[in-house]
Amino acid sequence: MTERPLFVHCCHCRWCQRESGASFALNAMIEADRVELLSGEPEIVVTPSLSGKGQKISRCPQCRIAVWSNFAGSGDRFRFVRVGTLDTPDALPPDVHIFTMSKQPWIVMSPDVPAFEEFYVREEIWPAASLSRWRAATGSNAG
Repeated sequence: MTERPLFVHCCHCRWCQRESGASFALNAMIEADRVELLSGEPEIVVTPSLSGKGQKISRCPQCRIAVWSNFAGSGDRFRFVRVGTLDTPDALPPDVHIFTMSKQPWIVMSPDVPAFEEFYVREEIWPAASLSRWRAATGSNAG
């Protein structure tokens, strides 16, 4: 990533649990043009999603690790980079916990990080700089 992400989601939905094989997925949302490939081309795997629109998971063709996803709602403009694949994943803790209605009961979340049973309203929790970048990438004046 050529700069900090817009926002980091810690998703506790059952789909993310199944796809990651873990209790949640930690994804850094960033504009696609701010992600540079260092070598090779990812293998794109289309998988089902809760929305029914699917998602494209980009995997390393050698080790098959998922490095980012493109969700139907965001299209190809944004990538949701798997934080655990970065050299310093501890530099990107979650900005929000989502779909906590299905989080594993033994996970204890920090009271300092917003948490939602499902999703949230972007304009209510994103920092102004991230909202500005999002508007520039989407051509939206909303929010």
